[in-house]
Amino acid sequence: MEKEARPSWDNPLQFVLACVSYAVGLGNVWRFPYLCQMHGGGGFLIPYFIMLILEGIPLFYLELAVGQKMRLGSIGAWTAISPYLGGVGLASVVTSLYLCLYYNVINAWSFWYLFHSFQSVLPWADCPINSNRTGFLEECETATSTQYFFYRQTLDISSSIEENGGIHTGQALCLLLAWGITYMFIVRGVKSTGKVVYFTSTFPYVVLFIYLIRGVTLHGAINGVIYMFTPKMEQLANPTTWINAATQIFFSLGLGFGTLIAFASYNQYNNNFERQAIVVSLINSGTSIFASIVTFAIYGFKATVNYENCLERTRLLLLNTFSLAEDSITVDSLSNWIDRLNTTYPEQFAELTNKLEDCNLETELDTAVEGTGLAFIVYSEAIKNMPLSQLWSVLYFFMLLLLGMGSMLGNVTAIITPLRDFKLVSNMSNELLNGLVCVFCLLLGLGFTTTSGNYWFTMFNDYGANFSLLFIVLIEVISVSYIYGIKRFEKDIEDMLGYRPNWYWKITWVLISPLLLITLFIVYIVNYIQGGTPTYQAWNKELGRSVVTEYPVFAQVFIGLLLVSSVSCVPLTALYVYCRQRKDGGLHRSQPTTSTLSTQ
Repeated sequence: MEKEARPSWDNPLQFVLACVSYAVGLGNVWRFPYLCQMHGGGGFLIPYFIMLILEGIPLFYLELAVGQKMRLGSIGAWTAISPYLGGVGLASVVTSLYLCLYYNVINAWSFWYLFHSFQSVLPWADCPINSNRTGFLEECETATSTQYFFYRQTLDISSSIEENGGIHTGQALCLLLAWGITYMFIVRGVKSTGKVVYFTSTFPYVVLFIYLIRGVTLHGAINGVIYMFTPKMEQLANPTTWINAATQIFFSLGLGFGTLIAFASYNQYNNNFERQAIVVSLINSGTSIFASIVTFAIYGFKATVNYENCLERTRLLLLNTFSLAEDSITVDSLSNWIDRLNTTYPEQFAELTNKLEDCNLETELDTAVEGTGLAFIVYSEAIKNMPLSQLWSVLYFFMLLLLGMGSMLGNVTAIITPLRDFKLVSNMSNELLNGLVCVFCLLLGLGFTTTSGNYWFTMFNDYGANFSLLFIVLIEVISVSYIYGIKRFEKDIEDMLGYRPNWYWKITWVLISPLLLITLFIVYIVNYIQGGTPTYQAWNKELGRSVVTEYPVFAQVFIGLLLVSSVSCVPLTALYVYCRQRKDGGLHRSQPTTSTLSTQ
């Protein structure tokens, strides 16, 4: 019986916007600025763009080519190339499942902050009053109001992963809302997703542009922008800079999850994916730089405010200690007064040594923060000091939501498309299959809304995808170049585009990209081994800050399972196919079929 025609995007623009919505995500806002800060500001852009050319764009191109040729999800596509490679697609699905479980939790946090932004005073602007109503809560005063709101009110976090309380009702409801909206976005498959991406891929740029205008007009913002574009070229001699640049390119483009293969499978057969691969990759990197300018403007504002507050505290300390007139010391003359008082009253000044703060703008700018710390603590601390802070809070967290939801469309598609290719569910309606996947992920994701849930979130974020994605994409590029054959792959591309890929693509696929991936893979393993017992940041109520804590044994075992579970799909599937073929007497011997695969 002839199969029903595969659904497709209404036009090539929908496909490009879907890829942009998927690739441009939270990492562009909270990971790339951190790496710039850590590795020499503008100097980091040099290894970043080199790695984009040598690794990012070629691998992006390769996955789009495989998906468009096969018109199948990741499992079906790699099985069609060789039955032994079916495990590559299965590994992608498992990794995407892990990502879906915790990624929507970030969207739940964004909903929580968004809802709390509609108040006359932002709830993270000040510390709560203690039970005796005699002052602020001690834990909040020890930390900061923004840290307290995130760790204690948003997460209701426990003191370790071993201490588990109940589910945070507010967070559970926000997670339910996040999955409900995700379902509505994908309910009819590519037809509904194609409509949604017009908004999720474009509106974040509107908010970023508004924030850019507001950011550069903030007091001290120029200090952050100058800091970003001042290159520290000595960082180019640091191998870690190049490794982090390659890793950032790899993960920000979303390689290895199977999403790009799934998206491309809905293209018309002769769609020009080569041009689209270049365009989407450049848009993704351009967005990272654009978001960094906005972020560093906010950094500059926050650092300048903290620096000036530090100077003001020091000024008041000197005025009170030495009984000086209010206007005798200004911020500009503070340094001269410190030297003068130290010379005139050495003994009295020596008693202030432990109370005097070292106020340094450069030190404030050097304080690097990434991930949730940047998105939900640093930004919210800057927002609370802005005029009309509620407006800027609503805009910012709405933007985070769109970035997160846009990525979730791709994450869920990477699971649903391969499942749809199985006969078992091929006759199931889109609404039912998509609903079952969303409910399954929601139920498992509720574990992240418990009091110890953030520690499990961190574990999944650190170990659920990084290792397996490096392995998956390494197998992908080796399979295409050496198992299927680069000549045959060239012919397939010519069949779709009307011309063969040039020498640049072939050299990167055959030599450069595999070598880079092998290097990253080895570095990851070496760093994991040398790192000793895995650790996490546990919140300490007494200290009002996070402290480094070793994972308990059960958590270390779980980390091992996370690392092995997806990667093991590749050899186990190959072993299963081999044993089955031996049993069947070689009747179903592996035959690469890409060139003759029906493009239904």
